[in-house]
Amino acid sequence: MTAEVRLLGTGTLAEAIARNVHRPAGVIAVAEPAGSKSVSTDTVIVTATDAWDLGDRTAVRAAGTSDRPSWLPVRTELGRVVIGPLERAGEPGCVDCAERRRRRNRLHSRAHDTLIADSRSTLGSRPSAWITDLAADAVAALVDDEIARLTRDPHAPRTRWALICLDLKSLEVTRHPFLPDPSCPVCGNLPEDNADAARIVLQPRPKSAPDCYRTRSLAEHQDDLIATYVDPECGLIRLLARDNNAGSVVAAAWMGLPDGATEGGYGRTRSYRSSELVSILEALERHGGMEPGGRRTTAHGSYADLRERALDPRHLGLYPADRYRIDGVRYRPFEVDQRYRWVWGHSFRRDEPILVPETYAYYRIHRSDNEPAPFVYEISNGCALGGSLEEAILHGILEIAERDAFLMTWYARMPVPRIDLRSACRRTVPLIAEAIQAETGYLVHTFDITLEQGIPCVWAMAVDPSDDDDRPRAVCAAGSHLDPEIAAENALSELGAILVDLMRRYPGQRERAERMVRDGTLVTEMADHSLLYAARTAFTRFDFLAGSPRWTSFAEMAQPDGFRNADLADDLRELLRRYLDEGMDVVAVDQTTPEQHAQGLACAKVIIPGTLPMTFGHSLRRVDGIPRLHEIPHRLGYRDRRLRASDINPHPHPFP
Repeated sequence: MTAEVRLLGTGTLAEAIARNVHRPAGVIAVAEPAGSKSVSTDTVIVTATDAWDLGDRTAVRAAGTSDRPSWLPVRTELGRVVIGPLERAGEPGCVDCAERRRRRNRLHSRAHDTLIADSRSTLGSRPSAWITDLAADAVAALVDDEIARLTRDPHAPRTRWALICLDLKSLEVTRHPFLPDPSCPVCGNLPEDNADAARIVLQPRPKSAPDCYRTRSLAEHQDDLIATYVDPECGLIRLLARDNNAGSVVAAAWMGLPDGATEGGYGRTRSYRSSELVSILEALERHGGMEPGGRRTTAHGSYADLRERALDPRHLGLYPADRYRIDGVRYRPFEVDQRYRWVWGHSFRRDEPILVPETYAYYRIHRSDNEPAPFVYEISNGCALGGSLEEAILHGILEIAERDAFLMTWYARMPVPRIDLRSACRRTVPLIAEAIQAETGYLVHTFDITLEQGIPCVWAMAVDPSDDDDRPRAVCAAGSHLDPEIAAENALSELGAILVDLMRRYPGQRERAERMVRDGTLVTEMADHSLLYAARTAFTRFDFLAGSPRWTSFAEMAQPDGFRNADLADDLRELLRRYLDEGMDVVAVDQTTPEQHAQGLACAKVIIPGTLPMTFGHSLRRVDGIPRLHEIPHRLGYRDRRLRASDINPHPHPFP
């Protein structure tokens, strides 16, 4: 490829580029901003300004024919020069993509937008006083290198899907990669959601060992994951942070959102590196679960019109009518004739695509004022990430099993058996409990809360044996896995981190905790649930657990060989069979986004109607319309009869 380079702009940077960039195929000319003159697709337009670039990109993009040329912007921002990204017609990853990523990564994006708007004329016209001839020549050298790379190979430039920044004080050069934004209004091209794309046919997924439930070792690709997703300027994840808590080391992956909020993924393992990996993967899972990012929602209609191909929302647990009348509740009753937005998932019971309410499949939907309010509060429950869609669905089921078991135990006050941690073959399990006890002085208890499907689930609880009112009395966590020892390890790792955090904040919030004990409606946020049960006056609510006389071992909890297959798809089929044999359905929505595809990952939301949905905020709990809550405790032998509505635990749950 040979290319003519057309330079648009005036000032020190433009003059340096005109002087130092030499292309044998064409002539560089310093020109006014793009006009109507047509240019060929072999042309590279370089725009250069010594001020903050606040110009109209439409004019530059219109500078060529319908097959417009490549564009490389160069602009100054405070104490640095920003080069790129290289924008090519027909390719994703444009200048707007980069700016959308950058905006999400700013800690105070709204304040930044306001400042720019208020100072637009000044910033756009005043050249930076930091630009020196040496700095300008360095910028020109970087531009020359980019054009040389483009001449050799369209995919070779360092500014393809990336920015290059030159610090005007130190002349340090940094590169900041980004992923194209599939929702970008300029270059995004998300396909429409449709039934055929939602259909799932399980594919073979060979495992490295029968007791391994991941088909790909992402730890081997951790450096690639960090390079792809983590960058403070315009990465999908802007920051990795580290901490340590009672028996585990903690990492957090912070991700900026379009509305200026921040979402975090967390890892709690035995090493910082593995915790960072888990935090990255959890952040990517949240990215897929918040709003549609792989396909555009197109289905609109009422359940009355769509019932033949739609999931009945009334099987997901709704609120009683009086709950919708509470002041401040932003949810509205489900109506069969109300038009809603729906996305396509796959029903394993029907073995065909099925429509799911969009606000149930994605938990951070931004809706317009003329759209109906959601009818329930939904979170990331059942969302999971994996190296394949089969893997993501399997782990999504495990998360639902964990939360369903915890809530069933709580609401039915089932006296489940204690687990003897000394029975673990994995010595890590009792060692974590010992580390928690040694660091905090808390006694650690674990309970087998496995339900009728036989999926190992564990409740972990730390209890303070002292009489110190400034110490939380009790903290709870849970875990689930096809291996009961790993389920316990997961629960204990969560428990240690939550306990240390609560120990820090409880003294200053003790009075509020006591008020929540007296009035459960004050429990409105996720953190409130663990804070309430830090109060000593709430501990009697755990009598059904503390008084359990039964004990079990991990060997007794272990499942037969149904989950020790050579292929993960067979493990998933066994999981599915256990729910389908109970007369239930398992629905999976493929949430995978192009960003996740970049590293061969898949994301899914699993929905199992009839399971107890995890909610936060006592007024938003969903126990109505779920018959299993009344039947399973009796069936498992924990109650002597079917539960009545008056038997359901009236107190807020203690899930953190």
